[in-house]
Amino acid sequence: MTAFSILDLAPVVEGGNAAESLANSLVLARAAENWGYSRYWIAEHHNMAGIASSATSVVIGYIAGGTRTIRVGAGGIMLPNHSPLIIAEQFGTLASLYPDRIDLGLGRAPGTDQVTWQALRRHATTDVNDFPRDVVELQHYLREPQEGQRVVATPGAGTNVPIWILGSSLFGAQLAAMLGLPFAFASHFAPAALDQAIAIYREKFEPSEQLSEPYITLGYNVCAAASDSEAVHLRTSSLQSFVNLRRGVPGKLPPPVAGYEEQLSATERAMVRELSRCAAVGSPDSIKSQIDAFLDLTRADELIIVSSVFEHEARLRSYEITADILGLTR
Repeated sequence: MTAFSILDLAPVVEGGNAAESLANSLVLARAAENWGYSRYWIAEHHNMAGIASSATSVVIGYIAGGTRTIRVGAGGIMLPNHSPLIIAEQFGTLASLYPDRIDLGLGRAPGTDQVTWQALRRHATTDVNDFPRDVVELQHYLREPQEGQRVVATPGAGTNVPIWILGSSLFGAQLAAMLGLPFAFASHFAPAALDQAIAIYREKFEPSEQLSEPYITLGYNVCAAASDSEAVHLRTSSLQSFVNLRRGVPGKLPPPVAGYEEQLSATERAMVRELSRCAAVGSPDSIKSQIDAFLDLTRADELIIVSSVFEHEARLRSYEITADILGLTR
């Protein structure tokens, strides 16, 4: 049976601030727990005016401390920004505070631009191509320490926090398969390699101590409302944010505007059409048919849903409608 979860970018809306955004995230997480979603993930981004989750482990602790049962984790931590030991200690601490509720998704992108990445103060020789080695080192710190081991993550050692590999290309699929780890593909914003990534991961998967068979989670955009027309209108906020990022002018999440797609260039409309392959937009009946079709095509083990809606109450309603049509257990 497919599981359904939430990816929260802690969006800061135009006219809003980070404090409001994070408070809204906790409200959503508590509601998601009651609606029956499986997990709640926070993503690491830096120097983005519209995203309040840069201190990802801190936000995870805030969400986990304000909920009771839902799994909470990183979707993901951008490992090139950190030493594996630091992440082992942070997530070992979270796992000690909230046992059997913490997940650790790892990505190899910096989650920002090159100038900001340098400001994150990693050593000048840091290379994203070191990512596989860093993942293995991190796994080492989270296992039971070996006799004579000189560096031990405290907390961290022995917590065995579940590690996921995140990706938007074939590299992540290959690495997750090789290491026998669950794989989360960022199809909600980069769907081009989706089919090939799924095929490679499933074909090349090697069982591990953590996972005996492939497990794939796909990012999926949802904008649900009472009617198709209302949902299409609400979705223009996320489309503006997506296009602005591609234009190199990211900002806070803007309010919806009428006729937005008609204002786009042919190239931008093509990008939006590609994005729509991994999206469900509309009324409850429309949402159900679109999600069912996507699952029939991909056979995903889990969908992690992104609903970027300007008004907080409308965003909550989008996730609630989705939970209702999917029959999640309250």
